[in-house]
Amino acid sequence: MSERSGAETDSKIVLITGSTDGIGRAAALEAAGLGHSVIVHGRSEARVNAVIHEIRQRGGETGIEPRGVTADLSSLADVRALARRLRHDLPRLDVLINNAGVISRTRRVSRDGYELTFAVNHLAHFLLTTDLLDLITKSAPARIVNVSSMVHYGAEIDFDDLMLEPHYDGRRAYEQSKLANVLFTTELTRRLDGTGVTAVSLHPGVINTKVLHEYFSGGAPTEQGARNVLIPALDPAYADLTGAYFSDARPRDPDPAGTDSDTARRLWEVSEELLSSCTFF
Repeated sequence: MSERSGAETDSKIVLITGSTDGIGRAAALEAAGLGHSVIVHGRSEARVNAVIHEIRQRGGETGIEPRGVTADLSSLADVRALARRLRHDLPRLDVLINNAGVISRTRRVSRDGYELTFAVNHLAHFLLTTDLLDLITKSAPARIVNVSSMVHYGAEIDFDDLMLEPHYDGRRAYEQSKLANVLFTTELTRRLDGTGVTAVSLHPGVINTKVLHEYFSGGAPTEQGARNVLIPALDPAYADLTGAYFSDARPRDPDPAGTDSDTARRLWEVSEELLSSCTFF
C-alpha cells in the first residue's frame, strides 16, 4: 500500500489504538501518507505528539492534520473518557483499528483488578468499540478492525478462570486474549448486520515488535505489519467482507473456536458483566 491506489482515495477518519510504537505507529504514518485523517493514540502525550510531528514532517502536502488522544487502556475509566471525548469531538469515525496490545511473563493486574493482558487486549477494546458504535454506525460505510494473532489457533477461553489466577502463564494469557479478539469480531458482526459497518479480525504477520520479542526474536519490519493491517481496513475490495479473518492481508479461515456463535455470545455477555462491576458505571 505504498501508493494511494491501494486504498480508498477519499479521506477517512482513522483511529488507531497503540499508535506511538510498533505496528500502530507504522500504520499511522502509512495511513496519513495515503491522505487519511489519523487519530494517534497512546498513553504518553509526549509520544503521541512525536508521532504527530513525524506525520507532519512526512506528509505536509496532503493538508490533512493528524490528531492525538491519550488514554491508558489498563484503566476502563480512561477508555470510557476517551470514547466520550471522541463522540463529542468527531463528526464521524470511518475506521477504528483496535491495535494496542500487551503481553507479560508475570501476572499483572489492570487498574480495575483484571488480569492485564485480557484487560488491555480485549476488555478495553470491547468497551471502546461499543461506546463508539453509535458514532461508527452513523458514519457507515465504516470498518472496525481487531488486530488478533495467529496464536489464537489452538487457544481457548476459560470462562471459569478468565483472569488466570491459580496458574498464570504469559503465553496462555496472550493466546486467550487473541482468541477473544476473533470471538468479539464474530459477535460484533452479528450485531452490526444491516448497519453498513464491516468488522474483521486479523493476524498482522510475524513482526519485529516488543510483543513478539517477549518470547521470540526476529520478525518482519513494522511497515509490513502496518500494510497487513491497513489493507483490510482501507482496501475497497474488502469493504463488504464483514466477519472475515485475515492473515498477512489475505482472507483466511480462523480457528473454528473463533467463529463459534455460542462462545462469542457468551464472551460478549461476560464482558458486559465485567464492565458493569466497575465503579465508573
